[in-house]
Amino acid sequence: MIRINTLNLGASGQISRMLIDRLLTERDDQLTLYARHADDRLTSYADNSRVTIVNGDLSDEKRLNETMPGQDIVYADSDKVVTPILKAMQENGVKRLVVAGVLGVYDEVGGRFGEWNRSIIGEISPERKQRVQEIENSGLDYTYMRLTWLYNQPGNVRYQEAQKGAPFVGAQITRQAVVQYLMDVIANPEKYIKVSVGLSEPGSEKLDKQSFY
Repeated sequence: MIRINTLNLGASGQISRMLIDRLLTERDDQLTLYARHADDRLTSYADNSRVTIVNGDLSDEKRLNETMPGQDIVYADSDKVVTPILKAMQENGVKRLVVAGVLGVYDEVGGRFGEWNRSIIGEISPERKQRVQEIENSGLDYTYMRLTWLYNQPGNVRYQEAQKGAPFVGAQITRQAVVQYLMDVIANPEKYIKVSVGLSEPGSEKLDKQSFY
């Protein structure tokens, strides 16, 4: 197993915490955990010799530039802020990026589930679609995860992929399955490059809405 340096941006989120725990348990990587109020929110990792905790805002270009050197993979727990992250990666020669995003950025969600989804969350904003285009045009080795509706079910790590250009009809996926996909990407960083992948639970394409709603 190759040891890598992983920078987790937004490290206090639910998926991030699950990912951190699995990385610390199953791999030997060095982790940098970056979040607002990180000293308060991530205290359980403070004494781990493989963990560096950084207090920072994702819009803070200076802080991101200080944190970026030496990182092998950057995972962003949200696509709400991308420009400062992309700039810091480009300026420091860090190429591998994985971003947690949302379904519908290509208007690719159809059928009854698509109708129900739009009735709940509305249309994806032009600003969010622009951020996805910015990632795709960044020159970085990105993986953009289009996530459908999330829920927790320990042990359920099943996922299926919908590539860009294909319809996205999966109504739900567990956070545990998203973390499994992230673990697979980290274990094979040369794969899944320059892709925008829709992730859903096998069988959920048959649902008109989530089973837990």
